[in-house]
Amino acid sequence: MSIVSHLQGIASGTHYPADQLMNLDPVDGRPVEIVLDIERLRAEQPDLAWYRPEEKSLWRFGGLLALDPGCAEDRQYIVSLGEGFTPTLPYPEFQPARQAGLALCLKDDGKAHPGYGSNPTQSFKDRGMAMVASMARRFGLNRLVVPTQGNAGDSLAEYAHAAGLKAAVIMPEDTPLPIKGKVAAFASQYDGFRFETVTGTIREAGERMKSEYLSQGWFNVATFQEPGWRIEGKKTLGLEIAEPRMPGERWTLPDAIVYPTGGGTGVLGMWKAFDELQALGLIGSERPRIYCVQSAATTPLVTAFENGSPDTLPATAGDTLAYGLNVPGGVGHFKVLDIIRRSGGIALAVDEEQIKARLAEVWREKRWWVCPEGAACLAAIPMLLDAGELKSGETVLVINTGSLEKYLPELRHLL
Repeated sequence: MSIVSHLQGIASGTHYPADQLMNLDPVDGRPVEIVLDIERLRAEQPDLAWYRPEEKSLWRFGGLLALDPGCAEDRQYIVSLGEGFTPTLPYPEFQPARQAGLALCLKDDGKAHPGYGSNPTQSFKDRGMAMVASMARRFGLNRLVVPTQGNAGDSLAEYAHAAGLKAAVIMPEDTPLPIKGKVAAFASQYDGFRFETVTGTIREAGERMKSEYLSQGWFNVATFQEPGWRIEGKKTLGLEIAEPRMPGERWTLPDAIVYPTGGGTGVLGMWKAFDELQALGLIGSERPRIYCVQSAATTPLVTAFENGSPDTLPATAGDTLAYGLNVPGGVGHFKVLDIIRRSGGIALAVDEEQIKARLAEVWREKRWWVCPEGAACLAAIPMLLDAGELKSGETVLVINTGSLEKYLPELRHLL
């Protein structure tokens, strides 16, 4: 069975029982995370017995997850659609990196590649929602609600349906049509699905959830609002970044990770993965510098970082092609800022013209379906070079969080 030790408030440090169903930490209203008993894992599954590299999904990390697919008791709850185990693609053609002598790669969590896993909704949100649906079954929940900029709602609908759960999705009315249409189709075809749109952003969607759904017994699985489940799913991104490419090789990390950051669950998830790998003795204390990229239209993290603030203040949402970055605030941003600073990274913003140019460029050069958020990270590379943040000879990993296909037809003219 899984090696979950307890839940812990990320800020308060308060411990809660592993089987306590909760949302935010009652001490301070901050997120909670799942703490694993790493020593127990080392004792019960020595010599990487918990690691199953033959499995082509995120469940390849077996006993290092909140639910262990190698245990029959846990396996009955797991909902898997092949998510995770996505490729890391070399990108030597990217001129700014080549000229600077960087070894640049792109981790593609969007459109599927032969021989790898496949995020069913073509988004990294599937990592978190696979864990959410599985843990919801473990706790006997059957009604889940999420406010979302789009992709998390698409993902929740997919996994809730696969798990036999009911789901309510609330998203902005200007969400890209492919995402909105797919969730609407679930709501029209299946009992127990609800779909609403609101004027505004994820902030207004969250207000609608609080006023209409939580009092009716729907369980909140918004970003950081569930008890560490989405962090556990997203941490598999960090585990895949570190895992050996070939049998017998070492677990290693790049020098820098460039990550498109809205709410920031993935940042916490990757950092947690690195800490657990260090506790297992697979890596040392070294960490990649974390560079969090936002759209210049909506910059709560960038503003807080540049001001030296410990947390973000609510921002006014703008208008950006990188729809997943249009997040005006986040309950977990204080921890994202802490990780950025501890890693030696920065938060930075790119403008819309830069995003468009890089999106078109990567399509011409590679025919990769990089989403606007991933293109924003590529656009940040020259800025990081100019700032002296990246050095010749370093390995740099850009995270592409979704497929451009989900943003068509609005962006077709850029191809």
